[in-house]
Amino acid sequence: MEYVLLGFITSLSLILAIGAQNIFVIEQGLKKQHVFLVCFVCSVSDLILIFFGIFLFHFFNQFFNPIVEFIFNLLLVVFLIHFIYSKIKAHYKEVNFQSNVSEISKLNIFLKTLGFTYLNPHVYSDTVFILGNFSKNYLLNQKLAFGIGASFASFLFFFTLGYLSNYLSKYANDKKIWQIINIFIIAFMSFLVLFILKEMIIKLL
Repeated sequence: MEYVLLGFITSLSLILAIGAQNIFVIEQGLKKQHVFLVCFVCSVSDLILIFFGIFLFHFFNQFFNPIVEFIFNLLLVVFLIHFIYSKIKAHYKEVNFQSNVSEISKLNIFLKTLGFTYLNPHVYSDTVFILGNFSKNYLLNQKLAFGIGASFASFLFFFTLGYLSNYLSKYANDKKIWQIINIFIIAFMSFLVLFILKEMIIKLL
């Protein structure tokens, strides 16, 4: 039980940091667009990556390829720039996020969620590298308990984040509020792109 709790606390402390994926979950909650699908995909993805990291470190004490990180960072930058461009285009016409959810493609939301999850190197650093490395000296049954606790933290976090945003959306029906939210998303994602590019340049020098 102590390893379940340890995994839960460790995972939660990592996932609480604001990132592109969390902002996307909040946005979809506020928009009321397939909230369960978004939360489910993020949670299950974390579960898969957590156990992938645990079992990978079970056989290899250290593994890391800078080239892989560079490729994922580059893909994430391209993905985020496209997302920022779409948000800027939609800024003046998409002022009310309370749109009919049936008009929003599940496939579109599903693919976006996958993009924000699997193209994000920070997801891998948290789930695969940090949690996997953290548990590498545990016994196998302890690793499993640790992974279960860490995965439960992800499920709890994403579903709480998504549905809390969904609940709070009823208090944000004003056009100006949605424009401010949109500007914040654009600004945050732009800052994230600059930060990632800076990290890439530093590592190349």
